[in-house]
Amino acid sequence: MPLMPVHDALSAILAGAEPLPEEMVALDAGHHRVLARDLQALRTQPPQAMSAMDGYAVRAAEAAHAGARFEVIGEVAAGRPFDRAVGSGQAVRIFTGGVIPESADAVVLQEDTEVDGRSITITEATLPGRHIRLAGVDFNKGDVLLTGGSRLTDRDLSLAAAMNYPELAVRRRPKVAVLATGDELVMPGSQPGPGQIIYSNGYALRALARAEGAETIDLGIAADTIDATRQGIRRARASGADILVTTGGASVGDHDLVKQSLEAEGVTIAFWRIAMRPGKPMMHGRLGSGMRVIGLPGNPVSSYVCAFLFLVPLIRALSGRSSVHHVRETALLGRDIVANDQREDYRRARLEERADGALIATPVNQQDSSLLGNLAAARALVVRTPFAPAAGAGSVCAILRLPR
Repeated sequence: MPLMPVHDALSAILAGAEPLPEEMVALDAGHHRVLARDLQALRTQPPQAMSAMDGYAVRAAEAAHAGARFEVIGEVAAGRPFDRAVGSGQAVRIFTGGVIPESADAVVLQEDTEVDGRSITITEATLPGRHIRLAGVDFNKGDVLLTGGSRLTDRDLSLAAAMNYPELAVRRRPKVAVLATGDELVMPGSQPGPGQIIYSNGYALRALARAEGAETIDLGIAADTIDATRQGIRRARASGADILVTTGGASVGDHDLVKQSLEAEGVTIAFWRIAMRPGKPMMHGRLGSGMRVIGLPGNPVSSYVCAFLFLVPLIRALSGRSSVHHVRETALLGRDIVANDQREDYRRARLEERADGALIATPVNQQDSSLLGNLAAARALVVRTPFAPAAGAGSVCAILRLPR
């Protein structure tokens, strides 16, 4: 199979990725969930004209000049409206959030008055509507304030509460199962034997998936046998995983058994080589109309970059997000880079902002796909199209910001 372009690979992975079914969750559980449908306000906010400050509610026409005197006939606090209209020469003591009494149309600040028993004299003239929040100034009943496909922020939850929603319809979280393969892998805290290395990929992959709103399932490490790998795939299917992510064994060597195992379990493989660096040996397949499979390379940088580019958009699509693709930005190169070959290149880079506001992306010195130190230090990927010419420091480049 020839190398598949990155754009075509992403299109294949996202093909038919429909949002998962919706479910109801309590408002407190809605943070970072994806709203399943538009949310209309169930009430008007504020429902009545209210005071924005502590002071005195008056008729503005009578408070158009300093020195006007008023009789204080009562008090309004938040939640305790005044039951009479304000007459000529009268004022009502009012506190922030209090409902503006009938006939009053302005609030004089308490610091702009002189109090004498049950009377006040204003020291600062006011205007109609001053310090009043009109009914519906925030929103009106029926207004669509939150749209389906949006991932709910903390501020969105506050808004939904004010709209009078105790629970929300959100999309089910995608379940992502992660299966590592390789006899050479041992868990952190172990003492590696000859030829063994510490397993690290899964920790980044699961964290990346959770940050995008997915539930994760750790399937551990499968030995380099067809039987062990197939058992891992079956456990993913039994867990109800929407996506199975394998790491390692995605190449075509004698010990790279993932493709054989997936096919033996009924997975239809769409592709297994991509025209990109790092990450050429990546595969994708489907188990019928159900579980999707992304087979990542074993090298940690390749594994992470491929997951960032392909797994993240797939999670977003299954979550019902209105926007699934990474946003490309531009920056200035911090150092010279050589011409590119036929593969799309994603170079790890540090990112800094100059005093003049220019964004500088400086590719790290070593781009080897095994170097976790450089991956952790990177803040962006500099994207190089196939056969891009050499570029000098200060020239414009395309970047994708990495999660922080």
